[in-house]
Amino acid sequence: MAHSQIQIRHAGEADGSTVISLVNALADYENLSRPDHDACQRLLNDAFGDRKRIDILLADLEGRSVGYAIILETYSSFLALPTLYLEDIFVLPEHRGCGAGYQLFQFCAKEALRRGCGRMEWMVLDWNELAHKFYLRLGARRLQEWIPYRILRNEIENMLAGT
Repeated sequence: MAHSQIQIRHAGEADGSTVISLVNALADYENLSRPDHDACQRLLNDAFGDRKRIDILLADLEGRSVGYAIILETYSSFLALPTLYLEDIFVLPEHRGCGAGYQLFQFCAKEALRRGCGRMEWMVLDWNELAHKFYLRLGARRLQEWIPYRILRNEIENMLAGT
């Protein structure tokens, strides 16, 4: 399929069920639990509510959303510039190879430049060789010197409670 058939657009509130469907498809692909009802509501509120925290992009093919990306800004104190963080980028497996992932990524890169970002960052699961190859083809480099860490909400609460 030609890349010109893919249209990238910002998701709107009316796209909520489509967004949740795509997030669920990503969870299935990564063998993770799907977000529960409350998490889905928070996601939609953070995308479309009064205090917008994330932007969601959709890749449409022939009137159907076949992929999505979630982006947000972080900040680099050393560059003194924002960083465009790519939380998710996903294309339904049956629509891979049509250019949707490439066009989503290009749209994010253009958005990073439009926002004055000094860089883009994202994470890739270690087993996802398709993603690793995709990003390397685009000119990205895998960081070796930075090790990601994570602390979950209940762990934060335990830490602050002194347990």
